[in-house]
Amino acid sequence: MSSESPDSSSPEESPTRPVSDPKQVEGDKAQSTGRELPGLWPIVVILILFALAYQWIKLPGSIGSRIDYSFFREQLTEKDNVASVTLNDSILSANSVLTGKWKKIPENPELVDDKDAPQLEEKFNTVVPLVEGRTLLDDLEARDVKMEARDVSVGPIQQLILYLLPFSLLMLFLIIMMRRTSDPFGSGMFGSFTRSPAKRFKPSEKHNTFDDVAGMEHAKRELQEVVEFLKNPAKFQRLGAQIPKGVLLMGPPGTGKTLLARATAGEAEVPFFSINGSEFIQMFVGVGASRVRDMFRTAKESAPAILFIDEIDAVGRMRGAGVGSGQDEREQTLNQILSEMDGFESTEAVIVIAATNRPDVLDPALLRPGRFDRHVTVEKPAKEGRVGVLKVHSRKVPLAEDVDLEKVAGGTIGFSGADLRNLVNEAALNATREGKDAVDMEDFDAARDRILMGAKREELLNEHEREMTAYHEAGHALLAWLLPDVDSVHKVTIIPRGRALGVTQLLPDEERHSVGETRLHSELAVLLGGRAAEKLVFDEYSANAEDDLKRATSLARRMVGYWGMSDVIGPVAFRHAEEHPFLGKEMHEQKQYSEETAHVIDQEMQHFLVDASGRATQILQEHRDKLDAIAQRLQEKEMVDRDELVEIIGPAVDRRIGAAKVE
Repeated sequence: MSSESPDSSSPEESPTRPVSDPKQVEGDKAQSTGRELPGLWPIVVILILFALAYQWIKLPGSIGSRIDYSFFREQLTEKDNVASVTLNDSILSANSVLTGKWKKIPENPELVDDKDAPQLEEKFNTVVPLVEGRTLLDDLEARDVKMEARDVSVGPIQQLILYLLPFSLLMLFLIIMMRRTSDPFGSGMFGSFTRSPAKRFKPSEKHNTFDDVAGMEHAKRELQEVVEFLKNPAKFQRLGAQIPKGVLLMGPPGTGKTLLARATAGEAEVPFFSINGSEFIQMFVGVGASRVRDMFRTAKESAPAILFIDEIDAVGRMRGAGVGSGQDEREQTLNQILSEMDGFESTEAVIVIAATNRPDVLDPALLRPGRFDRHVTVEKPAKEGRVGVLKVHSRKVPLAEDVDLEKVAGGTIGFSGADLRNLVNEAALNATREGKDAVDMEDFDAARDRILMGAKREELLNEHEREMTAYHEAGHALLAWLLPDVDSVHKVTIIPRGRALGVTQLLPDEERHSVGETRLHSELAVLLGGRAAEKLVFDEYSANAEDDLKRATSLARRMVGYWGMSDVIGPVAFRHAEEHPFLGKEMHEQKQYSEETAHVIDQEMQHFLVDASGRATQILQEHRDKLDAIAQRLQEKEMVDRDELVEIIGPAVDRRIGAAKVE
């Protein structure tokens, strides 16, 4: 059963082109060229060294054709075909290299076996074995061959060059690697490593304004004052007012925090510096603090400006929560940020905007007045906001006449801006796959099904599995249809989607910000409805209810231990984990209650779940004919929507029964 939207991702923003240097207000090509020259000198030096080495060291083995020593002896002793020789004393081999010149160029003996072997040259070289030294000289003197001795040993300067070549290559490699891992916007060979990697966007390059931000009216009102201050600081300073130095944007992933910060800079028409919190941390101690200093110095020089730090929780976590050099480096970077924000003068028009979805882990010193003293919560949009977001993301998408964005927004409760953007994109992809010229409502429905229930899987179930899955989903659907206070049934399918063999899709009818005890007990019964239907029809349980049991157990634990909905436990919260405020995840912490209390909590949870299962079984027994009808239709068509459920069961408003409170 599926009733929640998937994890969201950050929304797509309008493309912007960063300037190559954060300090460069205008693109100066001459300065840019000057910064690139220092990185070329190692290559020039290496090329010069290679040229000198080649000029000073001419290896005898590269002169003429290389021949076997036996062939040389044959030409010398039997054919007297050697005109002159040069004896070389080489340090590169234990044997001497002999070079010489033929009287008449002989035929290459390798041509007998290899027709493609090259012809011999007028000059030749060969290696003389050590044992042949004295005998060879006698034979050369006997045949009156002109002999010359050559010293090819390497002198002190050449040896130094040979030894420096590997070291120079290693240094060149290290320089290239350090330049790749450091900031490309800095100058010099090593100085750029400690420069801020913040990307700078000029006002003329930003295309985002508040018109591009829909569904965040409260956040835009909070930031409108920042825009006015950047445009006209004297208006506030006239009465001694000081604008907040820092604005912290908090909210779930995908709600548009980065887009909102960029739109603020676009409205104010000021330079915008953007950096991620993780970019401060490097493997070298002190680099993060140096980058912070350089980043704030650059922003002050470009004032009025906006400095945006995304995912600030990567560097702004609470201090003293770990031991080690990496932790110390992060804390040094955080201390530098705190110091720089305190160093702002009241006349400096630099606003620091940060974004995070982990405000609970930030250091209190960051949140105090004088630093990030204005906190703006960016929530998921309401219906009107979702309509605006859909209009923004569908500007370039051709929509059919039957598309009603109001209706689409009504069926996407709980979607973030990123989810809505993904919805429009999936609808466009679906229309493209089917060869349509415009995106219609069917494409939006298919896109929503894909997002909420997952993509279809090409799996074939046997008859028994198919029937059991049909009754399992029919149990969920029937209970959700009959019980009050739960979300409405939108669609039921036994087509394998995602990781499930079947899905019952529930969509809320209205925005809910609070939930009551009666609704929660009904949700427990709906979650256990599939399992109850299997037991009622087949007299056995299957493994299909694993996720249902997990979700029902988690909900029952919250009702008993978190929300005080048990008369036995009373109005006490016994939390065993700390929940993240935006991500909805729990982090384990030490229990602060006794084992006896834990036993009572477990008993109450079991009591809630057993009563919910019994209630689900009772309702299904009373409406067994409707359960069979839904399961039969699912086996025939594999998918049943809301209109077909009305045809099978009747209008929901007439068929709903009262919901008794679980005791």
